[in-house]
Amino acid sequence: MTIYVGNLSFQATEDDIRDVFAEYGEVTRISLPIDRETGKKRGFAFVDMAEEAREDAAIAELDGAEWLGRELRVNKARPRSDDGSAGGSGGIRSRNRTTRFSHNPL
Repeated sequence: MTIYVGNLSFQATEDDIRDVFAEYGEVTRISLPIDRETGKKRGFAFVDMAEEAREDAAIAELDGAEWLGRELRVNKARPRSDDGSAGGSGGIRSRNRTTRFSHNPL
């Protein structure tokens, strides 16, 4: 399973994201897409973890958490469709709750 992390601060780095998710278990891969035309981060990432139970815990805890001034959207990534898109965002939700998460690398 891959975790989708949306509404990321454009200042967030792969190391920052790894630090956050490492609190929940072993991170095996991070993808932080860059716009081809501008060379800037696109505001979302994908994270893979070694254990699905740890991924589920990270999703439950981090979805709706505020980090670097933005409310994260964290859920299971959807597989790409035949046209290359990942589909709509109808399943994204926000818990609007405060968490113990307060990592701020800046």
